[in-house]
Amino acid sequence: MKKVFAMLLCLVLALSLLTACSNGDDATTPTGTATSEPSPTDPGQPGGLDPNITATLTFATWDTNSIALYDSLDLEGRFQKLYPNVSIEIEESKDDSEYWDSMKIRSTANNLPDIMYNKPFTLSRFKDYMYDLKGDLPGVISNNLLADGYALGGMVLGVPEKSVGDYVFYWSDMFAEANVSVPQTWDEFMDLCQKLQDHFGADADYSPMIMGALDEWPTYPLTEFMPALVNGNGQNWNTMATQDAPFASGTDIYKAYDKCYKLFSSGLCGKDPLGIGFDQSVDLFAAKKASIMVAGPWNLDNIKNATDGDISGLMTFYLPVRDSASDPFYVIAQGDNFMGVSKDTKNKELALEFIRFYFSDAWYPEYIGSIGDDSTMKNYPKAKDPVLSAADAAQPGATVVMYDGGGDDFSAIQSETMFDYKKLGAQMFTPSFNLDTELDALNAAWAAARAKLGIG
Repeated sequence: MKKVFAMLLCLVLALSLLTACSNGDDATTPTGTATSEPSPTDPGQPGGLDPNITATLTFATWDTNSIALYDSLDLEGRFQKLYPNVSIEIEESKDDSEYWDSMKIRSTANNLPDIMYNKPFTLSRFKDYMYDLKGDLPGVISNNLLADGYALGGMVLGVPEKSVGDYVFYWSDMFAEANVSVPQTWDEFMDLCQKLQDHFGADADYSPMIMGALDEWPTYPLTEFMPALVNGNGQNWNTMATQDAPFASGTDIYKAYDKCYKLFSSGLCGKDPLGIGFDQSVDLFAAKKASIMVAGPWNLDNIKNATDGDISGLMTFYLPVRDSASDPFYVIAQGDNFMGVSKDTKNKELALEFIRFYFSDAWYPEYIGSIGDDSTMKNYPKAKDPVLSAADAAQPGATVVMYDGGGDDFSAIQSETMFDYKKLGAQMFTPSFNLDTELDALNAAWAAARAKLGIG
């Protein structure tokens, strides 16, 4: 199984585009030819293609943990039991930011990979470049718990590989030493961080909460999800698209960002949160130079790797956004890694066969069992890891909010205003940042964008 790095691909693509423009040739080259239309079959069974087809399927992702599993669980070898002459070429990006930059460039050049992942918030961005899978993969989609819920205009543009929420990972032995307990409200969470600082702060390298804001994206559990958790509105971004001043005082996003800013500017996230990236933050947490960190269930594997498997004392709870213990306790759930087929593929039927295989018992149960995320397949349920199930035990009455990353209108306004919640979160750590000034500017830009784009 070959791996190709995205930035190199972009450079090669740029050169190929120049060549194509000079000689009139198409910038892409078919890697194989599907011989016939597959008939609907049970997932994982050959669907009408010649089993001796020779081709290379390109598959793009930024998920380094999954890439390691593709090797160790032999993704290519398992698929080759169905199609011996098909190679899987993994196009690897170092992170999701590089991935989206690469996919945007390649979409304009009609050179997307055969198979690509989307997030909930990018489905609308790439909707014109992806095939509707509903008619081609009825068995897979009917067994998927979330696929239909993320359909756009009735089209299923990707099958969500996993269901994710976010957790506060913490060391229970450090909590016991500092005589603190799992918080139930936002004020209790802030008080927890302060008590941890008071107890362990003699160590200059210690921080109650570690984030790795140098990479910007690690701020997402707060800056992306908290607005939806304030009042349990998983459609928060779409609601904002109907408003001229969604960042005004009293709105859900203002309430969430006011909480974020007070935390980020408190000094409780370390002496230099912008000086370390995510990988370093995992190492510091693993070394117990921090007591808590907020991330998705996939982070459990990172922590295990950083501690050489010794995770005794590691537990989780859900981030408490509510103001009062009498308020509902909301937690986020969302589909993730939506696997779809791009319209640039020369091997559509083979790509569909790969997705059938991927969500069949020939691959999916062992794969989903090897990662921290939840299964999306009704026919392959998964029990939670004890570390993650601790959060459910701590908050048994939690209300799940199904998160939507924003539709077409939100994406258009976001692009016009260049609103980036992850970048904004990182900016909150800078001494010169003023929340009200920034949100006032966003309100003005938001109203102007809605007017310019004709979004009522």
